Amino acid sequence: MKYWLFKSEPFKWSWEQQKAKGDEGEEWDGIRNYQARNNMREMKLGDRAFFYHSREGLEVVGVAEICALSHPDSKADDERWDCVDIKALCDMPTAVSLGDIKANEKLEEMSLVKNTRLSVQPVLENEWMEICRMGGLNGQTLKKL
Repeated sequence: MKYWLFKSEPFKWSWEQQKAKGDEGEEWDGIRNYQARNNMREMKLGDRAFFYHSREGLEVVGVAEICALSHPDSKADDERWDCVDIKALCDMPTAVSLGDIKANEKLEEMSLVKNTRLSVQPVLENEWMEICRMGGLNGQTLKKL
């Protein structure tokens, strides 16, 4: 399993809207960056992802799962653009702010810290575990996801 982070401006697509989609999930459309698109092409069913509110909040607010592999973005006019579908799994018990992430030495090399503009990015396993710990998700909860 690999781990990822999806950024969304909450006024465009919020965690609450994502949760409302239920197990069906939602197409993560509108990505027009090659690196982000390529990250989605690497994703496998069942991979986990943080849902991060950008611009407003600047925090990890939930955990999602990849529920459909990379496919053409239905809203794109150009066949170069792909997307995946994601579904919400659980809220982050305590949102983890960008400030707290940047202040944590264990996360200083994280893509979110180093490449702040990339909307879909990889998360290393040790980074995943640290943010889960910071947000109040323990090992037992993670095993159930």
